Amino acid sequence: MEILEEKEEEEQREKLKGLTISDNLQDVDTKVSAKQVCVPSDVPDFDWSSIDTSQLPSSYKTNSPKEKKLLRVADHFLWQYTHLCPDRKPLFLHPVNECGLEKFVSTTVRPTLLPYTELYHWDGCASFVSDYLTMELLKSPITPPTSLYSPTTILKYQRGNCFDFSVLLCSMLIGAGYDAYCVHGYATREMCTMDTTLELCPLLREPQEVRPAGSEQQVPKKEMKKSNKYRVKPPPDLQSKFELQQEAKKAEIVAARENKEGEEEKVMEVEKCKRDPLYGLRVHAWVLVLSGKRDVPKTFFINPFTGSSYSTTDEHFLGIESVWNHRNYWVNMQDCRNGCKDLTFDLGDTTRWEVMLLGSHDPLQLLAGAEQEKELPNRDKDRVREKEEEDRSFDMPLSWVAPIQITSREFETRYSQGRKVILYKKAKLEKWAPYLNGNGLVKRLTVYADLDCAEVVKVKEWFKNREDMLDVREVNKQTQLTTEYFSPGHLLGLKAHTYTSLEPEAEHTMEFYSKARVDDLQKRVKNAKEMTEYFVGRDDFLHVRHTEFHERGKKIHLAGTRTDTDSQPIVQIKECFHRNLEKPADEDVAERVFLITENTIHLTYHLKDKYITASKKSFYKEAESDRKGKEIFMTPGKCITYQAGSPGKDEKQLHLYKLFQKLTKEETWLKQQVQQSEAEVLNILKIRKNEESAVKLSFSTYATERNEKKGQQYEAMKKQDLDYLAPFLIQIGHPEKMTKAQALFVRDACLTDLRRRLIDKVNIIQARFEQAVEELQKKNQWFQQNRNRLTAEEEDDFLTHHSETMSHIHTLKLRLNREKQTATQKYLALEEKLHKDPRLSEHLGHS
Repeated sequence: MEILEEKEEEEQREKLKGLTISDNLQDVDTKVSAKQVCVPSDVPDFDWSSIDTSQLPSSYKTNSPKEKKLLRVADHFLWQYTHLCPDRKPLFLHPVNECGLEKFVSTTVRPTLLPYTELYHWDGCASFVSDYLTMELLKSPITPPTSLYSPTTILKYQRGNCFDFSVLLCSMLIGAGYDAYCVHGYATREMCTMDTTLELCPLLREPQEVRPAGSEQQVPKKEMKKSNKYRVKPPPDLQSKFELQQEAKKAEIVAARENKEGEEEKVMEVEKCKRDPLYGLRVHAWVLVLSGKRDVPKTFFINPFTGSSYSTTDEHFLGIESVWNHRNYWVNMQDCRNGCKDLTFDLGDTTRWEVMLLGSHDPLQLLAGAEQEKELPNRDKDRVREKEEEDRSFDMPLSWVAPIQITSREFETRYSQGRKVILYKKAKLEKWAPYLNGNGLVKRLTVYADLDCAEVVKVKEWFKNREDMLDVREVNKQTQLTTEYFSPGHLLGLKAHTYTSLEPEAEHTMEFYSKARVDDLQKRVKNAKEMTEYFVGRDDFLHVRHTEFHERGKKIHLAGTRTDTDSQPIVQIKECFHRNLEKPADEDVAERVFLITENTIHLTYHLKDKYITASKKSFYKEAESDRKGKEIFMTPGKCITYQAGSPGKDEKQLHLYKLFQKLTKEETWLKQQVQQSEAEVLNILKIRKNEESAVKLSFSTYATERNEKKGQQYEAMKKQDLDYLAPFLIQIGHPEKMTKAQALFVRDACLTDLRRRLIDKVNIIQARFEQAVEELQKKNQWFQQNRNRLTAEEEDDFLTHHSETMSHIHTLKLRLNREKQTATQKYLALEEKLHKDPRLSEHLGHS
């Protein structure tokens, strides 16, 4: 008895020592300043003890016999673990749930596939969890929580700690088909507190250009010598060396200044990182996704607070205690002195990962040197070993958590406060729920020039559900340049618009969806003096049209335009054409210039093969004051031609005269086109001003709650009592009073129509059922004939498809029986309704 009392006293002393150490660490943590722990200021405190648990299912409040057995196995496993690894911290195995009941962590994971396309992929799931939930810090940063609530409760109150985030995200990823696991480990302070002020915003990360190996071809030395021998000597360098030296000095000064600023920033960042007294002790939970399933090429981590993915060698993750999913629990037995960089994530390797629930073929690792085993005979040892193997070999119980459900309204609203703000290094990211802002704004990224976020460099905004199809707006605060991007479907086919001001005198660059326009216009650049238009895929091979203007003059109105335009006198119009292979090069115009003020037209043709000069023609028109009427006279001095390769060849005057007439008409037509383009620019600016002054949002036809007009129509249709006899009353001319024969005709026609529609529906389901049965019989026959030649994988695929087909046939059979019963009920209900109808009851009576 005295020996037992001494052992109990020693155990109590050890417990007191552990509590003292824990209290000291907590005291150290309380001394950490508030600046070092990034806690969102807009997150109010929440009392979890006040939540209502009365309406929760019974599985939340009681444990099944299998769950109780699992808890006993977990306690035995923990006892073995603490005996073998006394220096390691206790495992996170069975915290209490919201009802105060102990639940094993694996049974808290509830695999769920939600009916939203965005949640079919890991990044969509991670983004939703990070946006939907509000972060709460652990009560003690160096110990795991004492409770782990169900994902349904976490979703209901939209808040939780890192373990709550990870369990919910893991449940969604497993449901989507990923090989995902919750991780209990250690991470940096920035990761645990969601302090992203030292990280680069993911929206600012540029993909690195990877040059394929062997892309640079090496030239043999002999070929280099041979090519250098006959190489043309380069022209002498006439640039001033003194100016180059001055520019180099300036560049060195600027580079030194930038390096100094960069070093200061690095020093500040290093100092911030070194100020954590709990480095390596902070507990954190995240998600591990193994490669293999869903074509995941490489294993990676997901931080549930931000939804970002990280490599398993990332320096933010400092160690792992254990991982678990809905099937099992694994303890990491590898050294974490270098964080997670040297860890191997082969969970089947029992030397690196100790599994809690063994399979029937797995060996059980017993405690070495246990005193009780020394006293037992061999037979008793074998019995104990067999019993423990049996205990640890049973299957994991099903999850006690109720099905995870997210309504479409909750999925769309997403943010708990309607808005979320994330601070990054020199950047701030803001997110809003759709329709929360009247202008459709859902996301805004503000980029700053300094770490204090005082000087704004750039602002980028994302929009949704706008009728003007605006998607993104990017504003450079230094140059005041604004760029807007539009989705297909804008009224004028607008794709992008870059400007400094919506005034006509400012420079505007407008890009269009060329396939949505008749003229195949792709881009237009317009300022006060010039306008350049770019075309794609035109039949006349035109790809550039450049126009120069004088100052703006009086107003004119052009037919075919939507608004009055301030006419600008045109100085010249220049057009460039691609090569038309159906014409000879010296007859295919490459460039033509209409000098309006000089009454001159210049044509330049494409180069012929092996020629370095192109053919040219120049036409000189008479001034308006020198013309006699509207006739155009052609004299040899009015046309100067140069024919490349044929200097003695002269074209006939008649041909030149016709070409001159054609060009004159096209010049008049081009003036109108340019004026219409100018009017279109003014019209677009006017429309954009109106769209921005009164932004209109579009709503789905099915969103009756938001779409007021559609909602009113829907409510009116529900209230309206449709006349089911109207189609049959039309056949008899809508008499005020019906005879008995007419009443019988209406009744029989109505019942016959319903019977026909019900029979057609049943016949369609019957045909589908028979077709499925026939296809199944054919596939079974093929399988029996080719069974010996199939591989194991092909046989498994066939059996899987066979079970799916059987399930489909069973569903069709149930639906067929249900439709037959429903058809009979509908027919009898309509027959009774017809006898009670006041328009027919007088003549039908009780017949």
